[in-house]
Amino acid sequence: MSAEISPTLQALGLDVSTAEYLSEVPGSDELVPGRVVRVDKGLSSVLTEDGPVRASWSGGVLAAIAADPQATPCTGDWVALRQWPDDRITVDAVAPRRTAIVRAEVGGTSKGQVLAANVDVIAIVVGLHPEPNISRIERFLALAWESGARPVVVLTKADLVVDASSIAEDVATAAPGADVLVCSATTGEGLEEVRSLLDDNATLALLGVSGAGKSSLVNALAGVELLNVQAIREDGKGRHTSVRRELIQLPSGGVVIDTPGLRGIGLQEAGEGLAAAFPDVTALAEQCRFKDCVHVTEPGCAVREALDDGTLPVRRYESWAKLQREAAYMARRADSRLQAEARKAWVRQTKDYRRDFKPRQ
Repeated sequence: MSAEISPTLQALGLDVSTAEYLSEVPGSDELVPGRVVRVDKGLSSVLTEDGPVRASWSGGVLAAIAADPQATPCTGDWVALRQWPDDRITVDAVAPRRTAIVRAEVGGTSKGQVLAANVDVIAIVVGLHPEPNISRIERFLALAWESGARPVVVLTKADLVVDASSIAEDVATAAPGADVLVCSATTGEGLEEVRSLLDDNATLALLGVSGAGKSSLVNALAGVELLNVQAIREDGKGRHTSVRRELIQLPSGGVVIDTPGLRGIGLQEAGEGLAAAFPDVTALAEQCRFKDCVHVTEPGCAVREALDDGTLPVRRYESWAKLQREAAYMARRADSRLQAEARKAWVRQTKDYRRDFKPRQ
């Protein structure tokens, strides 16, 4: 496998460092690079220079997954493929991820689920109708910042409201550091700004709840009906259109990763992401007299002072505090899980030692 990047793979988003890694995989002369489109029950659909293929996972990849479930190939991964004499194709290696969107697994476990990998920009897609939930947007932003990709809030369905710019201003105050774009897939308003996020063969991941307009946005960006679209329910809640995470190469350039609507947006570990999503609250907390200030009754608390004089909105503080508690809880769960796994490994090693080295009678 050569480290030289062909125009086809470059259009899929292959970068120099990833190409070099794949070219150095043992046996790379017999391997082919590709990008994972989607994953279905242990099989990966992969785009290569010669077209799409279906590949199972090699023993080495399965061993890596057993040691760390987050090593499971996911949409957006770059992989090295091997074709066998019996026409089987296997994923023999997964390249290190430049960025990864990881949420806590549904059910509140301490393990993380990788939603997409090697993403350049994350578009948090929010419908302007019904009225956006600002606290949910802040939660998505914490998840997006933690990934290492650049977050952008994309407000859709501008044709359904008369005060889109006013709502966008409210959202912008809750999204410092992230651009807020307004668009309509129906009228075409604002689509060029969204399309510019795909310049230079960038990979754009769409995150949001069901009914936010992600599939309509993909179709509008592509200029053709690639995905099915469903109307929202009478109660304003969305219906699931996308059923799996899928990578889509657009005819006009760039790559989009569409994701199913997320009901739960659990934060696994959101230290840097939470600080980036709430730089105003983080800056205030750093000014408190005590480093372990919990911002309740401590003297010299800069956060309480800002709440009292109105410079920090109560809603935003409560949103930050809730996510802080959740992140701290998940960190404790992860630490407990790691300790439990270490104890189990020690017990297994002890049993193996006693079995293999029994003292002579």
